[in-house]
Amino acid sequence: MIHASVLLVILLVAAPLAASIPMAVLAAILLVVAYNMGEWSEIPELWRQGWTDRLVWMVTFALTVLADLTVAVEAGMILAALLFIRRVSSTTTVSRVTREYVEKGRAHMLQDKRIPDYVTIFRIHGPFLFGATDKLTSLISHANELTPVVVLRLRNMTAIDATGLKAIQDFADALHQSGRTLLLCGALPQPAYLMSQAEFHRHVGAENILPNVMAALARAETVWQASTSQGGSGRFIAGK
Repeated sequence: MIHASVLLVILLVAAPLAASIPMAVLAAILLVVAYNMGEWSEIPELWRQGWTDRLVWMVTFALTVLADLTVAVEAGMILAALLFIRRVSSTTTVSRVTREYVEKGRAHMLQDKRIPDYVTIFRIHGPFLFGATDKLTSLISHANELTPVVVLRLRNMTAIDATGLKAIQDFADALHQSGRTLLLCGALPQPAYLMSQAEFHRHVGAENILPNVMAALARAETVWQASTSQGGSGRFIAGK
């Protein structure tokens, strides 16, 4: 809104002065804007993802340079949609419920667990792909309102892509900056593999990535006791 207002004032009031700006200056401004829009610092993170995410990026980048931005965006969206269909179909399974399966799932159940007051649990249900990440990013602005420990339960997150992983990374960084600890638990094979490829432990600490919610609650108690014994404030240092 502020940028739009400033631009409107320039167009209505300072248009004659703007016409006197040398073309070389305008060209330099456009180069700086184009460079900042590229978000080059995100490329190393993207390159750690699977080959399909790298392929979408390379095709979109190549078409932006060689063809047209509109064509590049259209191609990128089509490839992302096809990748979405592939990931959803590949993570859909039909399996028999056995006694071993039931016993193995008890560690993931919440019904028989006591959740302490210093812990908040969020869950992601279903594929966490592009188009769905806003459901998590909306929590970033409320990070200071959350409890000292936040558990992100991934037991029902069947698939994730680079956009979803970036949203979780941003959420983890926001909690870290607010002095809170993020614990991840119960990731299924596809999300767990992608998180390993992306070296996600750099954002939360390897000790804060747990196999199930039972282990996450035990880890939360350990960090809580350590924080209260050190300072008594109950605030956390992520990764400790």
